[in-house]
Amino acid sequence: MGVRCSCSLFPFYSFFKFLKGTNDMREQLEQMRQQALSAIAAATTEEMLNEVRVRYLGRKGELTGLMKGLGTLPADERPKVGQLVNTVKDEVEAQIEQTMNRAREEATAKRLATERIDVTLPGRGRRQGSKHPITLVIEEVSEIFAGLGFSVAEGPEIEHDWYNFEALNFPPEHPARDMQDTFFVENQMLLRTHTSPVQIRTMLKQKPPVRIIAPGTVYRCDSDATHSPMFHQIEGLMVDTQVSFADLKGILTTFTNQLFGQKTGVRLRPSFFPFTEPSAEVDIACVICGGTGCRVCKQTGWLEILGAGMVDPEVFRHVGYDPETIAGFAFGMGIERIAMLKYGISDMRLLFENDIRFLKQF
Repeated sequence: MGVRCSCSLFPFYSFFKFLKGTNDMREQLEQMRQQALSAIAAATTEEMLNEVRVRYLGRKGELTGLMKGLGTLPADERPKVGQLVNTVKDEVEAQIEQTMNRAREEATAKRLATERIDVTLPGRGRRQGSKHPITLVIEEVSEIFAGLGFSVAEGPEIEHDWYNFEALNFPPEHPARDMQDTFFVENQMLLRTHTSPVQIRTMLKQKPPVRIIAPGTVYRCDSDATHSPMFHQIEGLMVDTQVSFADLKGILTTFTNQLFGQKTGVRLRPSFFPFTEPSAEVDIACVICGGTGCRVCKQTGWLEILGAGMVDPEVFRHVGYDPETIAGFAFGMGIERIAMLKYGISDMRLLFENDIRFLKQF
C-alpha cells in the first residue's frame, strides 16, 4: 500500500525521499487522482468544488506540490513523471469544470422551478407624460391663426435695443419705456420684453403682404401671483395695401370664439401703445361667470386678454415701408393669461413649479 502524502504533515519535496522510483510515483499519482475524483463526485455545490480545486490545483495544492518536487528525481525520469502529473492535473481540472457546469445548470433549474413568474398577471404600466399647459395653449393658438392664413416667425431672445424699442417707436427717453421693466445685458443688448422685435425683423426681410404670428419667451422684472419674470407671448402682424381696423376686429373675434367658444362676447376698449395708433384692449366675456359678474372679473363681466391696434406709420418708416400705400395691424397676448383663463388656474406660479400633481391634470 502506497504512502499518502499530506501537505499539512510535511513538504512535498520530502515526499519524494520516500519514493523508490517511477513506479511508486505512478501509484501515488493514481491514488491522488482517485481521491480527487471522489471528492469532485461528492461535491454538490460550487463552493465545495472550489474547495477541491484549491486543495489539488491551487498554488499550495497537492498536484502543484508534486510538480515542484520533480527536481529531486533523476534527469531521465523527470519528463515521464512530469507528463504523468500533467495528465492527472488536466483530468482533475476538466472533471471539476464539467461538474461545475452541471451544478450551475441544476441550480438554475431549481431556481426556475421555485421562482416562477406568472406571465398572465397584468404588467405595471408606465404613466404617460403630457404636454405642459403653456405648450398646449401655444399649439392651439398657432393652429387657429394658421387656419386664418398666418405663418409662424421666430427671433432671438437676447435682443438689441433698436429692435426691441426704437424701431417700435420707443425713443431712448420715451416715458413708455417705463411701462416695461427690462433686464439689460450690455452694449445695448437686453432680454426681449415682448416678441414685437420679431415683427421688425420680418418686415426688414420681407415686403408686404405680411401675415405672421410670433410665439416665444419674454422677460420682465416682475413677479407675483399674476406676473412672472419669464413668460410667453404670441404677437401677430398683418400688413397689406388694404387692411383696416374692421379686419383686426374680425380676426380677433374669430380667434376668441374658436378658443373660448362661439358664444363668447368680445369688446374693444380704447388704449395706448407706442407702436400702434389707434390702439385697443380686447376683452372677452368672463369665462367663469359668463358675463354676469364674479370675483375673477371684479364684477364687471369682462376679462382683458390682449392688446391690439393699427401699426403706427413711424414703425413702417423704420423698416422701409411706405405708410401712404400700405397699412397693417398688430396684436399681442400673454400665453399664461390665456392658459389661466382657459383652464381655471388661479396662480401663475403653478405653471412654473413643475409639480406633477398639477401638471398631470393636463
